[in-house]
Amino acid sequence: MVTLAEVAQHAGVSASTVSYVLSGKRSISASTRERVEQSIRELGYHPNAGARALASSRSNIIALMIPLRTDMYVPVMMEIAIAVATTARTHGYDVLLLTGEEGPDAVRRVTGSGLADAMIVMDVELEDERLPLLRGTDRPSVLIGLPADTTGLTCVDLDWSATGALCVEHLATLGHRDIAVIGEAPAVYERHTGFAERTLDGLRSRARELGLKVLHRACEGGFDAMAAILARILDERPGTTGFVVQNESAVEPLLALLRQQGRAVPEDISVVAICPEQVAVQASVRLTSVAVPAQEMGRRAIEHLVTKLDGHARDEVVLLAPELTVRASSGPAPSAP
Repeated sequence: MVTLAEVAQHAGVSASTVSYVLSGKRSISASTRERVEQSIRELGYHPNAGARALASSRSNIIALMIPLRTDMYVPVMMEIAIAVATTARTHGYDVLLLTGEEGPDAVRRVTGSGLADAMIVMDVELEDERLPLLRGTDRPSVLIGLPADTTGLTCVDLDWSATGALCVEHLATLGHRDIAVIGEAPAVYERHTGFAERTLDGLRSRARELGLKVLHRACEGGFDAMAAILARILDERPGTTGFVVQNESAVEPLLALLRQQGRAVPEDISVVAICPEQVAVQASVRLTSVAVPAQEMGRRAIEHLVTKLDGHARDEVVLLAPELTVRASSGPAPSAP
């Protein structure tokens, strides 16, 4: 392993000069800095993380709080996490994953130990117990999600309210008047998770404006759960011609059950999904969908956090506009018999 002293000898400078180049604590002439940086590249020197942290009072680590719950679609969470990690690395930061459901305790551990310079918080609830701690610490943070009160917080998220409204508008333009919403698992709504609540609020509000009937049912996902929910919906609202699905694990079971019942998609039933692009295009019927911009959310969160770490950012809410892509699963509402 190459040492700092070896870099200094190679560059023809003192070890303290190399240290100052790395830390930026003292002004070094451009020619000397260039010579040291050239030696670092040629020798493949990597500063010791512990020593660098002691020198700068920074760990160069960002904590990512990403509770991996069984009722959440993990691939989307991990896609965001990968975008966070890869973007952070381009700014010289590593990422520490905190995957437990610890809530405020995890925030206290990070802020109290100096484990990380900053935090990104996911799986945000409308009344999240972690928020008072985040507001009260001097460690920068960014939420990927939107709580009810964003005061003193920086948030990056898809505009879920607009997403719900967009799905309803699409079905309304096709003549559908009776719509069912297949939602996330019941526990997601019991926790008042922001994205699910906001989607439903936006969808219902726009449906009222357009004079549409909407029935929402939470669903655990999987074939058996979807079969029970579908039977219940069609029993309560036999005139349903459009479905909005915000539950990746329910998409394929719904399409299979509709086929079993002889209901053609989109001739008899139209389906619009809120899901990753990959889920939409690989479904047995290519789905009209609003994509979840996981990579963009992760990238934006890191960029805002790095700006905060540099002391240049103010708290703000960044909502990404939803985009609906029309595919084979949506079409005109069938004519009444």
